[in-house]
Amino acid sequence: MNSFKTFVLLLGLTLLLIFVGQAVGGREGATYAFGIALLMNFGSYWFSDKIVLAMYRAKPVTQKESPKLHRIVDNLCQFSQLPKPKVYIIPELTPNAFATGRNPNHAAVAVTDGILQLLSEDELEGVLAHELAHIKNRDILIATIAATIVGAISWMIHFARWIPIGRSDDEEGSNPLAFIVMLIVAPIAAMLIQMAISRSREYLADASGAQMCGKPLSLANALRKLTLGVQRLPMDANPATAHLFIVNPLLGGGLMTLFSTHPPIESRIAKLENQVIGNEVTR
Repeated sequence: MNSFKTFVLLLGLTLLLIFVGQAVGGREGATYAFGIALLMNFGSYWFSDKIVLAMYRAKPVTQKESPKLHRIVDNLCQFSQLPKPKVYIIPELTPNAFATGRNPNHAAVAVTDGILQLLSEDELEGVLAHELAHIKNRDILIATIAATIVGAISWMIHFARWIPIGRSDDEEGSNPLAFIVMLIVAPIAAMLIQMAISRSREYLADASGAQMCGKPLSLANALRKLTLGVQRLPMDANPATAHLFIVNPLLGGGLMTLFSTHPPIESRIAKLENQVIGNEVTR
């Protein structure tokens, strides 16, 4: 269901790009803006693991240095038939974790010192299964595609403010007020869709990760602890990387959930608990 939702949201984002392109710069303008956005996001996609790991001062750890961490990753990778990613520890007391890398053969998982101190082994296994699910589902690629389309829309809006492209005022059927509204609404709509895609992938990683480790409640318990941990000890995280973490390091409520990269934690926990009920019913 979440995979289908992602497809629908990406389709909506693409249609929005086409609409804005035709209104602002025509096919040529849309192609030009998409090309700029593609170039800007290609580098971050190809070198995503190196960039984000360096940003958070993550250090690679060997089997000897962290046997428990490597044992859990080894077991999960064997079960899910994934190549083993590189394993890193972030020198940060805020409990959190993320996965990165352009594909399963070039991937990394990173956990903070705080998460290793906070969680039990079963809970840590649930977290790592969630992160490996992101790798298996190629969520970095999906996030990059969404970011590229949103970037193209933003570039076209930027062009429209400075150069006379789009419909002229005397063209038949033109509506200057509608054009101005479109310039304001389109980037907001694009961002909302991008955030919805991110939330959909989080739900999918929860479900896939719980299935991978066979312990949905352990992951649910981990999410509870991590949320409280982030609230007590916030992380100085870059908003551009917030979507990578298992728990949003930039917590917010109310209307801000629409612009959040993560679903409400209560909803994620409820879905994991329902997954346990569903598994019991099918036995």
